[in-house]
Amino acid sequence: MKPFKRRRRGGITATFEPAEAHVLASLARQVVELLRDRHGAEESSADPLGNELGLGGPATVPEDPVLRRLLPNAYTEDAEDAAEFRRFTEKSLASTKVAHAERVIASLADGGLAPVGEEATEAVEVELDEASVQAWLRSLTDIRLSIAVRLGIETDEDALIAQHSDDEAVSAMSDVYDWLGYVQESLVVSLD
Repeated sequence: MKPFKRRRRGGITATFEPAEAHVLASLARQVVELLRDRHGAEESSADPLGNELGLGGPATVPEDPVLRRLLPNAYTEDAEDAAEFRRFTEKSLASTKVAHAERVIASLADGGLAPVGEEATEAVEVELDEASVQAWLRSLTDIRLSIAVRLGIETDEDALIAQHSDDEAVSAMSDVYDWLGYVQESLVVSLD
């Protein structure tokens, strides 16, 4: 990857190797799928106006630990208030996270990402406007949080343990987690 940098004429660009772009798009798609699985079917509600306004979301905490991290409780001391808050905000939060991830995927596609199943040979150059930069930053955070939960990373020590794991899959995902941190840092630095 060639790091993000600001262009004189505006916009922020970076160039990804085809495999890097594919990994990033795949991870963003997985976040989208996970969030959509939670909200795919409309739930019945005693509040028809809330449903009409799109406010009738689930009141229960997600079972999946990644979803619990991406869609946390607003109130830790009061389960009833937390459930009520979740019911009125979770769908909107999930929709926003999906939109950010989809923007990452669209930016990669606009930059030349080969369609799924086709072999890519050309580098993928993304150019981000202000809104896309914010979507990328938020989506990269969501993707990294998802990986951290799956790897059990809560501290720097946990990250080191994952990085030096005897399990090749864990070690490989730890490398991806670190690389995503580099991508995110590169984007933040380019904003100065």
